[in-house]
Amino acid sequence: MPRIAYVNGAYVDHRDAVVHVEDRGYQFADGVYEVIHLFRHRLIDEEPHLDRLDRSLRELDMAWPMGRSALRIAMREVVRQNRYATGLLYIQVTRGVAPRDHKFPRNGRSSVVMTVRPVPEYPDEMRDNGVDVITIEDMRWTRRDIKSISLLPNVLGKQAAAAAGAYEAWMYDTDGFITEGTSSNAWIITGDGTLLTRPASHDILRGITRQEIIKLAEELDIPFEERKFTREETYAAREAFLSNSSHFVTPVTKIDDRVIANGEPGSLSTALHARYVEFMSDYPKFS
Repeated sequence: MPRIAYVNGAYVDHRDAVVHVEDRGYQFADGVYEVIHLFRHRLIDEEPHLDRLDRSLRELDMAWPMGRSALRIAMREVVRQNRYATGLLYIQVTRGVAPRDHKFPRNGRSSVVMTVRPVPEYPDEMRDNGVDVITIEDMRWTRRDIKSISLLPNVLGKQAAAAAGAYEAWMYDTDGFITEGTSSNAWIITGDGTLLTRPASHDILRGITRQEIIKLAEELDIPFEERKFTREETYAAREAFLSNSSHFVTPVTKIDDRVIANGEPGSLSTALHARYVEFMSDYPKFS
């Protein structure tokens, strides 16, 4: 089945989807993006993702490429044309095409591309066995709250994790506190059963799945606190997990070759994952 992409108003074969060589996303990483999970014909947390897209665009003084309602129509059409039940919808907006100049172009027009790719439903082995994580120094810029397409430090971190045989890298700041993963938010559960994650600020991306997990933790009566925590605290944690729109709640069983607790996914992580899958299953199908 051929894949279809959306490029500035046109639905084209994925192989033929191209942007101009002077698109500022290509030249300067002058753009933002969102990834929305398509789960059994449901666009999970669509509105919060579009809210965050709006915030990212405003923070960069970048115009919407079209009205929000029109974008939602285009999103649904590209999903329909690809005919996947479960996958990832990628949306990228850049400042558009202009002669290469660091300054914002006058009268510029934003560009938008969208793609959909199929993904399997959550792998059982990740839920049953958990994943390994390494920690690395956070070398990103100081506006990590903007979902920018400038992801080279994240790419380098993810590659470092792969080279170490790990699934993810959790980054730490100059004071030794964990910020987040290269493509995920970081969580631990302390010895007294309190769920911890770093407060949302310019230091981390305010993950959409992160926000939902906070709500679900309250629903499940799991004590919760937003505060910084160190690598040493992660090593001593009762449980650890990461979250994102692709893999929801993923237990972490080893950090920097140190086994977390008994080396198996913990009960609270497992409960949060199961509740999140229920949340997605109850989400309305897109129309």
